[in-house]
Amino acid sequence: MAPIICIVGRSQTGKTTLIEKLIPVLKGRGYRIGTIKHSHHIFDFDKTGKDSWRHKDAGAETVIIASPGKIAMVKNDHEGTLESLQKFFDDLDLVITEGYKGAENPKIEVVRAARHQEVLLADDRNLIAVATDVEMVMEVPVFGLEDIDPLADFIEKNYLS
Repeated sequence: MAPIICIVGRSQTGKTTLIEKLIPVLKGRGYRIGTIKHSHHIFDFDKTGKDSWRHKDAGAETVIIASPGKIAMVKNDHEGTLESLQKFFDDLDLVITEGYKGAENPKIEVVRAARHQEVLLADDRNLIAVATDVEMVMEVPVFGLEDIDPLADFIEKNYLS
């Protein structure tokens, strides 16, 4: 199973931006990366009336939409835990999530001064690092928001070696 690292933090702190910067650096080092975006909201990316939507509407538990180069899956009654999703990433080297702050997986918290200056998960035993633009001293490594290569080095050394 690929290791999972959760990028967590309060809303609008730059979690997506950090992930966008981290993926190409890790891919450039030869790693296959997958991501999971956690959402507290029910979402639907299939359009009403399209064939795949009609399959689901007719009662299909799982629908896969496939085209050259891409697949998308819609599955009913999914529990949404990281453990239940791991099977979809077994051909990868690392899975990065955005969210899942309550999971029992390694976490990197993003802290941005414009939003707040404290670490939300300071007491979480799974907190492995902080990425921030705030001066802070922690028991875990602290990286600047633009320190992508050193953060990738940390992940590579601890989770990909």
